[in-house]
Amino acid sequence: MTASSATGTAKTGRPIRAAATILAAALTLGTIGTYTVRVAADSHLAAPAPTAVVTDRNGTFLTQAGHESTRPNGTRQVEYGYWPITPPDRVIRMTLALEDRRFWSHPGIDPIAVLRAIWQHLHGGHASGASTLAMQVARMQHPRPRTLWAKAVEAGTAVALTARYGREAILAQYVRLAPYGESSHGIAHAAWWYFDKPARDLTWAQAALLSSIPQAPSRLAPRGPGLARAIARARLALAAAGLPPDTLAQARTELDDLTIVPTRRRPAPLQTVLRLEAMARDSGTTRLRATLDLPTQDWVTHVATAQLAEWRHFGAQQVAVMVVQRGSRAVLADVTSAGYASRPAGAIDYTMAQRSPGSTLKPFLYALALQRGLIAPQDILADEPEGAAGIVNADHDFLGPLLPRQALANSRNVPATNLLRRIGLPEAFDFLRRLGLHHLDGPPERFGLAMAIGALPTSLDRLMRAYTTLAEDGMDDDLVWFEGIEPDPQRVITADAARLVGRFLSDPMARLPSFPRYGSSEFPFAVALKTGTSQGYRDAWTIAWSHKYVVGVWVGRADAGPMRDLSGGRAAAALAQKVMLRLHGALRTDLVAGDFAAPAGRNRTELCPDPACTEHLTEWVDPGTPLRVRPAPVPLAIVQPEPDSHVWRNPEVPPALNRLVLRASAPPQVRQIVWLVDGKPVAVAAPETPLYWTMIPGRHHFQVRLPLQDDASRPLAIVVE
Repeated sequence: MTASSATGTAKTGRPIRAAATILAAALTLGTIGTYTVRVAADSHLAAPAPTAVVTDRNGTFLTQAGHESTRPNGTRQVEYGYWPITPPDRVIRMTLALEDRRFWSHPGIDPIAVLRAIWQHLHGGHASGASTLAMQVARMQHPRPRTLWAKAVEAGTAVALTARYGREAILAQYVRLAPYGESSHGIAHAAWWYFDKPARDLTWAQAALLSSIPQAPSRLAPRGPGLARAIARARLALAAAGLPPDTLAQARTELDDLTIVPTRRRPAPLQTVLRLEAMARDSGTTRLRATLDLPTQDWVTHVATAQLAEWRHFGAQQVAVMVVQRGSRAVLADVTSAGYASRPAGAIDYTMAQRSPGSTLKPFLYALALQRGLIAPQDILADEPEGAAGIVNADHDFLGPLLPRQALANSRNVPATNLLRRIGLPEAFDFLRRLGLHHLDGPPERFGLAMAIGALPTSLDRLMRAYTTLAEDGMDDDLVWFEGIEPDPQRVITADAARLVGRFLSDPMARLPSFPRYGSSEFPFAVALKTGTSQGYRDAWTIAWSHKYVVGVWVGRADAGPMRDLSGGRAAAALAQKVMLRLHGALRTDLVAGDFAAPAGRNRTELCPDPACTEHLTEWVDPGTPLRVRPAPVPLAIVQPEPDSHVWRNPEVPPALNRLVLRASAPPQVRQIVWLVDGKPVAVAAPETPLYWTMIPGRHHFQVRLPLQDDASRPLAIVVE
């Protein structure tokens, strides 16, 4: 090679080397920049919101509401926990003994552990882990494939997190995020999940066992074969923690007999549990106590399914029942079907299914008409073919002139549709929407006057909310599914109208002749009740409320097909009565005084709705308003014994045969009276039937009254010697 050619080659090589140097520098700077940006973006503490564990009102486990996540292989899983906690001392010592012994001295990465891992790798041995708690926190917050780049980002992030937040915060974040098997995250959740106790109450053995799991949560989960592996690793933690000899020996002994609580299974009411789980998922609360009462739920389910078995012969397939507590609006029972696996279509939640409500919307139309002054309690409504506009009653008959109390209690279609005509379709449609009975948009004309008798679909849970509004003097609010919910009721019905409707629906005399006395619509205490039957007997409904509870029942078919003569009054009311009596601990034959509150500022009056005055009803009217029907007092009197009598017992006969004859008088239309002795009901009898009372020494007061009404005779007193 000549000198000139060598010089040329050298000149050519310098630019190439320079370009390579620049390129390498640019790549290095780019890598450093990318690394810095990535580390800066990851250098903050972040955790998923805590998930909720839901129990019933007695603390019995119902479900967990978890976060859905996607694994690298594309499968989805639900994760639980992430509860914030101050790490207990025992958990700290066990965790650091296993995961990061120099945690309190290194800056986020452990140089000694790193050098040891490199040495082991170079010499062909199994490299021990070099990840610190801070590095694990970085990885749990931002999981990546296990590459050298990912490890470098984790290391840088660990140093930045430690410098920014401090070691205590890193430790708290670790025990909040760490996986403990079975989709449990965080020591607070794991302590509850495996040992049913707070993390602060864990023993040394329990803390050691749980602290061993995060290294391989699927292999070390303590339910099943992972328990033995977890115990072996827990022994290493105990040995390395520097415990006093007696404490160490006790912990090792406890490990041999450690008891893990059984897996918590969802209870039978799966649809209700799923509903609660969905409601709890975004609560941000760790422990939620539902208002549901599982014992009540269980026996209501039992009664409902047993009753349904009797109705299957008539074509019934499914049943739904809800129980709400008055005052708190707490849902105590929510029987969504005859069972999730029952056939047909037991997996459908029939408390939320949209069905024809039959006549169950009528009370709200009466309430609206009363509060707008379109009708008054003493007005006469016509249940007659004239003006019926093609509407017929369920019995294809007409009862003639009726008080609003009678028209509603008898569930007459003609007065209800005429009332809807006076209110107006748009106004009624909007009012029912404000009550939460539907969320439909117009036009209401598509439902027409049939809106009053079942054309507007709704669901059992919506009806329960609306009827609870009636029961609570017109104050509307959501039903309450979890304890601790602050109520925010809004008035949608005047108290006057709500109380009037409640009294209409609680009057057994007003239900005559459509609903017989002492059947499934009558109770030994105050109960307002409305039945409903959709066209073709496709749906049978009853909603009832007492001073304590609101009970709702639906009976029907999964295919919305017709049943055979199974009405709300025949089927749903019978089940509602059984549930209500059980809730009150009462029997149908009990005699319990009570009534609903009267509308404020109204006077009690007895009215005759028909010219012949063959029957009368108690009504509450505005003072000074003209009565369009005749007042009808009900004279009741005690005929025997005489007032202020002195009666002597015969000492020569057994005490049980010392009896006093009681007789009373009442108008011909009165079929039954209640005898009260010293203020307590003792018997129900026909007025003409004498009653024999076993005499007790002392002064006694006697009185008779009408069943479930306020009409009563003058009290009289006698003395038994």
